[in-house]
Amino acid sequence: MTMEMIQTEPVSDVKTIESLHETRNKILHEIAKEIIGQKSVIEELLIALFAGGHALLVGVPGLAKTTLIRTFANILDLKFRRIQFTPDLMPSDITGSEILQEDRGTGERSFRFIQGPLFANIILADEINRTPPKTQAALLEAMQEHRVTVGGIDHSLTPPFFVLATQNPIEQEGTYPLPEAQLDRFMFQINIEYPSEQEEIEIVKNTTSAYQGKPEKVVSRADILNIQNLVRRVPVAEPVIQFAVRIVKETRPGNNGHPTQNELVKKYVSWGAGPRASQYLILAGKVRAILEGRHSVSEEDVRAVALPVLRHRIITNYRAEADQVSVHQIIQSVTEQMTT
Repeated sequence: MTMEMIQTEPVSDVKTIESLHETRNKILHEIAKEIIGQKSVIEELLIALFAGGHALLVGVPGLAKTTLIRTFANILDLKFRRIQFTPDLMPSDITGSEILQEDRGTGERSFRFIQGPLFANIILADEINRTPPKTQAALLEAMQEHRVTVGGIDHSLTPPFFVLATQNPIEQEGTYPLPEAQLDRFMFQINIEYPSEQEEIEIVKNTTSAYQGKPEKVVSRADILNIQNLVRRVPVAEPVIQFAVRIVKETRPGNNGHPTQNELVKKYVSWGAGPRASQYLILAGKVRAILEGRHSVSEEDVRAVALPVLRHRIITNYRAEADQVSVHQIIQSVTEQMTT
C-alpha cells in the first residue's frame, strides 16, 4: 500500500540504519557489566539521546540511577558531569561565571569566563526539584537553546547535549516542584522500578565481590551526532503522523473535535498534552524503528513510546486521586481505543 510521506528524500545511509540494531545490542551488553536489568530504561535513554531530547528519571533512592547514567556516558565516550541540586545552588554554579583577571605583564584587568558544569555532553541533574526556580530556569535555557547566557554574552554548549534529571517521588519536603513549562522540555519521563528478586540477587552478588566489570566504549561523539542527523531524515507516512496527533488530542478533556472522547480523560484529566508531545512521539518512533533496523515508522512504534512521552504531560484532577486512577491507566486506555 502506498502512503504519502512527509519527506520524499530517501535516507542517505541505509547501512547505518541496518547496523544500529547491532549497536544497540552492544550498548546493552556493555551496560550489563555494571547494571543488572533495567533493559527498558536503557532503551528509553537511548531513544531520548538519539532523538536529541532530554529525560527525567523518577525513582526511589538506591536504584542505581547515578551509576546507570555514569556508565551510560562512559560507554558512549561522552563528557559527563554530575550536578547535585540543592536549595542554595545558584545559576552561576551551573552555568559558570566571569572573573576579573589581571595581566601581570601589563597590569590590565579584564573579565574571563569560567565554564560551569553544564559544559559537558551528558548532565546528571540530581534531585532537580530541590533547587529554586531561578536555577531551574538557567537549566531550562540550556536545555532548550543549547547555550547559556552570562553577563549578556551567549556561550554555546557542545553537542550532543543531553540532560538527565532525577527526582525522588517519596520526599516532597523542601522541594520546588518543576513548572509545567520545564517538564514539557523533557522528551521522556522514565520511571525506574524496583528490580525483580532474581535481579536483586545478582545485584548483591556483583556489588559485594572483588570483581568489577569494566564496560568498553561502543560509539563516539561523532557517531551520535550522525545518528541524530539520520533520525531527522527518516521519512514518516502521513497516517502515522495523524495517529500520533490523534493520541495527543485525545488526552485533552473537552476537545470538541472528538465526540467519542475517552471516558477516563473526560472524568479524570484537567489538562492534556500539548503539540510538543506529538513531535516527540514521532521523533521517538523514528529512533525506535531504526534501532530495530527498520527504515519506516509504524503506528506500533508510536504506541510503544506513548507512555514515557505523555506521563508527565497529563495533569489529573482530584477525582483521579480519590478513585486511585493513575496516569498510566489513562494513557493505556487512550492508546488501546485508538484505531486507524
